[in-house]
Amino acid sequence: MLFPTFTKHIDEALDALAEASVIPADLDRNNVTIEPPRDPSHGDLSTNAAMVLSKAAGMKPRDLANKIVEKLSALIDVKSAEIAGPGFINLRVSDAILVDELQQISEMGLDYGRSDKGQGTTVNVEYVSANPTGPMHMGHCRGAVVGDALADLLEFGGHKVIREYYVNDAGSQVDTLARSAHLRYLEALGEDISEIPEGLYPGAYLKPVGEALASEFGNKFKDSPEKEWLLTFRKASVSAMMDMIRADLVMLGIKHDVFASEAELHEAGKADAAEAELRSRDLVYDGVLEKPKGKTIDDWEPVELPLFRSTQFGDDQDRPIKKSDGKWTYFGGDLAYHFQKAQSADELIDIWGADHAGTVKRIKAAVQALTKGETKFDVKLVQMVHLLREGEPVKMSKRSGNFVTIADVVKEVGKDVVRFTMLTRKADAQMDFDFAKVMEASRDNPVFYVQYAHARIQSIIRKAAEEGIEPSDADLSVLGEEELDLVKLAAQFPRIVESAAAAREPHRVAFYLNDLAAAFHGFYNLGNDRPDKRILMVNDHKTTSARLFLVKNIGQTVKNGLALMGVEAAESM
Repeated sequence: MLFPTFTKHIDEALDALAEASVIPADLDRNNVTIEPPRDPSHGDLSTNAAMVLSKAAGMKPRDLANKIVEKLSALIDVKSAEIAGPGFINLRVSDAILVDELQQISEMGLDYGRSDKGQGTTVNVEYVSANPTGPMHMGHCRGAVVGDALADLLEFGGHKVIREYYVNDAGSQVDTLARSAHLRYLEALGEDISEIPEGLYPGAYLKPVGEALASEFGNKFKDSPEKEWLLTFRKASVSAMMDMIRADLVMLGIKHDVFASEAELHEAGKADAAEAELRSRDLVYDGVLEKPKGKTIDDWEPVELPLFRSTQFGDDQDRPIKKSDGKWTYFGGDLAYHFQKAQSADELIDIWGADHAGTVKRIKAAVQALTKGETKFDVKLVQMVHLLREGEPVKMSKRSGNFVTIADVVKEVGKDVVRFTMLTRKADAQMDFDFAKVMEASRDNPVFYVQYAHARIQSIIRKAAEEGIEPSDADLSVLGEEELDLVKLAAQFPRIVESAAAAREPHRVAFYLNDLAAAFHGFYNLGNDRPDKRILMVNDHKTTSARLFLVKNIGQTVKNGLALMGVEAAESM
């Protein structure tokens, strides 16, 4: 492939210079890059090798660049090598290596862009993890898509991936859920429940749960005190909600490998084990928190609590892992949960809503402490999505029962539109999702624009087949400059995948696909004014066959990119 080939060429040029004692043999080359120049008129590839190595080599950048250019210019893969500015090297590549790249796309098919960069290391990606108190709503959607696309990207890049969902089934919200389900249970038994009391979940989605409980238990818990039915209703309602959530996620094309229960975590004593581990290294101690600054709290009293020494790991204060009543704090539970995840992964990645930004530092401190710094850990924050309908806000309120579910949106616009749209901006940038705009058939809608590129290619191939023209056994030597420019852009795909995986940023694939689609549409439109540039020319099978081979493999690249986003490539539109 193009970029690995030229990375090797540059390494070999530097090796040759080291052998000739022009540069030291032990230069650190980690910062040497090969990438497309910002201005395509400067060439096809650019390297900073001379710039980053000159100081350690004891040479001026341009002098070292001259030595490197001498080596590269002799290669059959290089048309020209020029020095720009203070010492950057711009390269123009041979037509032959671009034709070879096109053939590699064809041969590798769905594997084009796949790499072994991850070397089989295991990454646990935890995403969604919505409280099991109702169906998935659009507030959960972006994190779900970002996490799932990231998991696919890492797997494509050679990692083993564990896709995990943390079920928060141990907090007060699930007691509220159980009480809400009990009310619907009474309703199913024929009682008039009137208005849902303030503080309970009013959504109609709990009616089937109440009906199922009434069918199973009859009048058994109709007049019973709460302590007799709370645990039973809690387990039943959480189970029903998780079934609903799984079904919603499947509609979005998402499946998890692990659903980890917070309640089971505590029942198994995992939090106690994490505390014991930290105490054994004096990273948890019994102490008193300072009185909150800037606040007047009349009934505040100093209370001794078990505190984690998170300040040793960059946090601004030590954090309590238990409350004064002995129950675990959210942080204490999260600490134990991450300790559990770290037992089976080399790296942990959490996808969180931006409203959790304040807890990132302490969780990072906890993971560093619990794993002695051996497990990498990263948190990707995802900003809110503002739902609009023709520019007007669509309000969401889970507690009132008046919210827009993922299922509703998928049914209206389709899974692929939802998923692609969620990846059209960097995850930590806010996003507007306008129902009208995401369905708009225009260049301004990247979902349509990219899908249309693939559909248009498939249409061309079908029309050519009707004329008896196939892309197989094409003579690719007839491809000209415009065609090879498309190949240059397609050749960037493996590099984009690799950089997106390394940065944990799946949106980069969406940006790239939009650029590739624009280039293809531009190439296609050349034929509107210049008949000799049309892809399908029934009187010139040789040229048509070569161009068919080209666009078929541009389509393959688009398809591979869409697959990483969990989006199916459209065959027609």
